[in-house]
Amino acid sequence: MKNDQARDIFRTFLKNGKNRITPERFEVLDSALNYIGHFGADDLFIIMKRNKSRVSRATVYNTLELLAQCDVLVKRNFGDNITRYESNFKKNKHDHLICMDCGRIVEFSNANIKKLQEEISKELGFDAESFSFNIFARCKDPKTCKYKKSK
Repeated sequence: MKNDQARDIFRTFLKNGKNRITPERFEVLDSALNYIGHFGADDLFIIMKRNKSRVSRATVYNTLELLAQCDVLVKRNFGDNITRYESNFKKNKHDHLICMDCGRIVEFSNANIKKLQEEISKELGFDAESFSFNIFARCKDPKTCKYKKSK
């Protein structure tokens, strides 16, 4: 159901922008929506190739940009100069905790953060449209951290 809604949004966006509506773009859309977690364009391309897709790397990159422009996907950058994407469908709004050593990303929700961004915006004379909150930290437990410090 949510994939159908995303497909409708994307189709309308492509039509309104006078972009070509191609099966390849919708193949990228479906693959992106089925991806669990955060992904880079190359991650998605590799998975699509493993699944025998004939979509080019350029089509994946270009389509992901279009999907972000129409808010089907959200672009994320977690401080490592890699653009990652995640679906705007299937998930509740959330924030991120990122380990600076191993890169593990933990999603969490906290109502106080939403309230705080609204209070700050109001206090400074703004109407908040959206926000993104990332905490950069280090795993406390070395067993859960993928990064192994050399001695």
